Amino acid sequence: MLDSITAQGLIKPHMPVVCSENGQFATVDHLEGTDLIKLTKDENGQHHYIPLAWVTSVDDKVHVDRPGKRAMAEWTTTPTAKA
Repeated sequence: MLDSITAQGLIKPHMPVVCSENGQFATVDHLEGTDLIKLTKDENGQHHYIPLAWVTSVDDKVHVDRPGKRAMAEWTTTPTAKA
């Protein structure tokens, strides 16, 4: 699991977020607190949040441990909600 200190050095705004099937399903807005990634607004103008616990690796993209459809079903719309 990626810790918050390491994440701050690796995860930057506008990085693509890709699922376990290597498809992009979101874009990073910024890190929120110590354990969430805030994603850019979707087509409806809504931000979403995913936990750092989902992140498996970071290169030029943020890779998460689940398929895109599952990730989108499980992301949250508030930073206080835990996924």
